[in-house]
Amino acid sequence: MIYNIAMILIFIVSVLIIIIVLIQNAKGGGLASNFAGSNQIMGVRRTADFLEKATWTLAGTLLFLSIVASMSIPRQTDNPNKSVIEDKIMNMPGKSETPVLPTQAPVQQKK
Repeated sequence: MIYNIAMILIFIVSVLIIIIVLIQNAKGGGLASNFAGSNQIMGVRRTADFLEKATWTLAGTLLFLSIVASMSIPRQTDNPNKSVIEDKIMNMPGKSETPVLPTQAPVQQKK
């Protein structure tokens, strides 16, 4: 249950990180450059600061959710020391049967 919730949140946070990173421009442009000519409440520098803080916050959230998801992966609790492959080998059908080999040469039919 926790694993499924963590995976959904990881997906949502990943999409948000992609959107925020695409809004930013490596050379100082992006969303911040659209406000360069006007005097808004959130100026150019404040927009860049917000996007940077949002990126770091989402990255930290993604790291935390990844750790939570890895700790809550559903596991079998029957016998944690027994391997699934070993179980399949030991419970193979026909394992105890010996192969039946022909005891005499096959008879060839005359034409």
